[in-house]
Amino acid sequence: MAESLNAPAHPAAATDRPASARITKRRRLSPIWIIPAVTFLIAAWLTYQTLSQRGPLITITFQNAEGLVAGQSQVRFKDIPLGTVQGITLRHDLSGVVVSVRMTREATRLLTDKARFWVVKPRLFAGNLSGFETVLSGSYIAILPSKAPGPAERRYTGLENPPVLQSDIPGRTFLLKASRLGSLTLGSPIFYRDLDVGVVLGWDIGKMAESVTVHAFVRAPFDQYVRQGSRFWNASGASVSLGAGGVRLNVESLRAVLFGGIAFETPQSALTTKPAAANEVFPLYADAAAAASAAYERRVPLVSYFPGSVAGLAVGAPVTLLGIPIGEVTSVDLRYDPKSDSIGVPVHFVVQPQRIAGIGVASRRGPLANARILVARGMRAELATANLLTGQKEIALSIVAGAPKAEIRVEDGNIVVPTAPGQFADITNAAQALLEKVNQMPFTEIGDNLNATLAGLNGLANNGQLRDTLSSLKATMAAAQDAIEKLDRGAAPALAELPAITRDLQGLLARTDMLVESANSGYGSNSMFYRDLDRVLLQMNDTMQSLRALSDLLTQQPSALIRGRSGASPLP
Repeated sequence: MAESLNAPAHPAAATDRPASARITKRRRLSPIWIIPAVTFLIAAWLTYQTLSQRGPLITITFQNAEGLVAGQSQVRFKDIPLGTVQGITLRHDLSGVVVSVRMTREATRLLTDKARFWVVKPRLFAGNLSGFETVLSGSYIAILPSKAPGPAERRYTGLENPPVLQSDIPGRTFLLKASRLGSLTLGSPIFYRDLDVGVVLGWDIGKMAESVTVHAFVRAPFDQYVRQGSRFWNASGASVSLGAGGVRLNVESLRAVLFGGIAFETPQSALTTKPAAANEVFPLYADAAAAASAAYERRVPLVSYFPGSVAGLAVGAPVTLLGIPIGEVTSVDLRYDPKSDSIGVPVHFVVQPQRIAGIGVASRRGPLANARILVARGMRAELATANLLTGQKEIALSIVAGAPKAEIRVEDGNIVVPTAPGQFADITNAAQALLEKVNQMPFTEIGDNLNATLAGLNGLANNGQLRDTLSSLKATMAAAQDAIEKLDRGAAPALAELPAITRDLQGLLARTDMLVESANSGYGSNSMFYRDLDRVLLQMNDTMQSLRALSDLLTQQPSALIRGRSGASPLP
């Protein structure tokens, strides 16, 4: 075959030989391999995408893993998935759980040391209901990154409760110093003129032995109304006041009643100053009255020693002058006096002279000189009842007429104000004197005399002579009634009966006289029964005289009952 290829081409020779076919074998790729190739390419692309989007692995420590499922629960920010829970294990000391989370590459820049994590689930927190969307979708981990730059972090301690502010809201945080926290909680509202303008973020626990520092966040633009002269007070719960207008219930809001609250106001004089800087410290007063009282800067410390009990007088009780509050009680203590070997009750209180209008002239003399002048005029400190229902007491500075002379002295920087018994003490003394007089009354002798008198009246009522007298009187009245009936039938029969009636009445009078003498001898002539019986005898005597005159008239003129009396009458 090689020779034929090298030999010259001769047409004649080519036609003389028979032609032969040349077969060449080639290997072709089967179309079935397209499917694995495409699958491989897709897998490679997915792997590349996964690896390119894969972020760091972080760990978050929680007290428990309630609602979290490995391979299913996600980490979200603004409802965008930024990671998936890879595993959940116990801590080595069994104090909590460690949740491993694979974050996305997009979330890498959010993982600073200021980022915070918490589990979103249905809960009631800070007065709000949240997390109900997880009832069907399941719990997830929320992240709150910080805009402030910071170093990268891969180990976190999760929050058991969500942060109060879950977004970057413009505003400023102020520090409020208080002696006690009261009903304030995380998320308690802050009010300005009854508007909800902020929230309580928390408090410091480092120096709680001395005071409590509350972090109060006020949203913009309301934070510009917080000036250096602003006053904050605890507006938790409700207050009830009883005044001339009746009972008044003061409530900031329902949230403040349930979860506590803080209110603040800025006096008109402080609005001209610059807004307070962030983290500036303000005192937190117990209530609105204490905050209003703090506006008066001048305070004069006083002390008084009240004789007897001071029950009902507490710290914060008002001090009044002519019925108007001018201060408050600062302390009520027991103190032993070695000089007199006795225990006294020094009541310390302060007065605020600025509450008195036009006192500028008198203030130049100084508190001690003014106190001497007022005490010389009879000013004394008295215990007065501020509330009859609760028994709360107050200190009343009043001018007592005829008060004995007293000297003013200073004790440990406090002006000692003399005291006087209050009106309630006077009433108590009068009641005590009345009780002593009542106790001196001879109730036993009075009871014995009453028993003797009742026994005598009982014997008189059961006397036989009295029963006979009453029976005779009854018979006489029956006879008189019969005589009248007979007079109606005719004058003659009546005239015949009149002498008998007269004799019966004479006998009745005789027996009555005997009864009177008996009663007089037994019980005296000034008894009630004797006086009543005397009046009965007088009336019966008048009746006898009338019947005697009627008898004489009918004897002289029998027809007088029909025709009437004629001529002169012998009747007196």
